[in-house]
Amino acid sequence: MAGKMERLGQHAVLRYVLRRLLSLIPVLLGVTLLTYALMYLSPKDPVEMMLQAQGTAPSVDVVEAMRRQLGLDRPFIVQYLDWLGHFIRGDMGRSYVDGASVADKLLTALPNTLKLTAASVVVTAVLSVPLGILTAVYRGKTADRIIRFLSFIGNSLPNYIVSLGLLYFFALKLGWFPVLSSRSVISLVLPTLALAIPMTGKYIRQVRAAVLEQLHKPYVDGAVARGLKTRTILFRDVLRNAMITIVTLMSMSVGSLLGGTAAIEMIFVLPGLGYMVTNAVTVRDYPVIQGFVVWMSVIYVVINLLTDISYYYMDPRVSAGMGVE
Repeated sequence: MAGKMERLGQHAVLRYVLRRLLSLIPVLLGVTLLTYALMYLSPKDPVEMMLQAQGTAPSVDVVEAMRRQLGLDRPFIVQYLDWLGHFIRGDMGRSYVDGASVADKLLTALPNTLKLTAASVVVTAVLSVPLGILTAVYRGKTADRIIRFLSFIGNSLPNYIVSLGLLYFFALKLGWFPVLSSRSVISLVLPTLALAIPMTGKYIRQVRAAVLEQLHKPYVDGAVARGLKTRTILFRDVLRNAMITIVTLMSMSVGSLLGGTAAIEMIFVLPGLGYMVTNAVTVRDYPVIQGFVVWMSVIYVVINLLTDISYYYMDPRVSAGMGVE
């Protein structure tokens, strides 16, 4: 009987995933259409920019010839469908500035951003979850007040301000870390802290609220009445029931960090996705911007889907929303 229920649950999750994937197709198509349209409506001619980047004088005849060669003289919808077809096959076009493949540029920059994102999320979880639980358990006491005050300060500081402060004290004054990022692990410490400190300040309050909500539930009173230890109640029951909130926060962090580390990567000269797209925006390198925006949308969709699936395994009550009785 248990095996049958498990198979039914797996089939329900599979059906849920398929439904979500099908419903996301129009969303992704809309993102690609909007992204391409915004680039198409830009006042700057991409052919002129390409020729200027190559050191060629953009005369009228040369520009017209290049536009015909690149297919930019065709109607918008034809250009969009051609671009979309190539994009689906993995061909995101070539940079207007250096002629490099956009896919190769993304794949080259992605590992640096992934490492920075993973390190920041891990540090944030390691700091915010225990401190959030501590402030909830000692609500109204000195430890709670101190941690909440520090979390308020951390949450109020923009990550670029934190970056400059860390660089000044730990890189310039103390010389413990390099000023510019390199391939070494130690060069990721300051960028990671610059991202993790503001996020930790924000998530301590979120974790505290989630744990406080669970501590007022009847099952906690029942566990205390049965004589269970406070540590057992916190980590076996309360934390488990608060995990949906915590996982949601962490997944939101992953999505925002993958596309929102531009300021940190520019300050520390870390050649990640944010650094790449910032330079692309500066020189109006439209194919790179398009590839970045669409891939970030895909990543957000995938992360949200994986987060929803994780709810099923963390809380059986969520299975009702997936069709499992």
